[in-house]
Amino acid sequence: MSENDEKQGLRLPQEGELIGVVIQLLGFDRIKVKGTDGKIRMCRIPGRMKKKSWIREGDVVLIAPWDFQSDSRADIVAIYSKDDSRKLEAQGLIPKGLLSPE
Repeated sequence: MSENDEKQGLRLPQEGELIGVVIQLLGFDRIKVKGTDGKIRMCRIPGRMKKKSWIREGDVVLIAPWDFQSDSRADIVAIYSKDDSRKLEAQGLIPKGLLSPE
């Protein structure tokens, strides 16, 4: 699995996507995520990710806000590993205060 990750490279946010940090697990397929824009959104874990990857509080994720409720709802697009989140922070895509709460 790590070989596939290396071949694909680091998934950067496209237009309409944000990086966020999981702040609370709500159960079923819902989590609260604080995005790089400072807004807290209720995010949905899609079915293709439910049983293949685990999400914990503090994980860095890529989210896609909904068109009609972009301020309050979003979908999870990808989950970053700890190494990937460090790379994103080094590139300046994640603000310093987002990963380590003050």
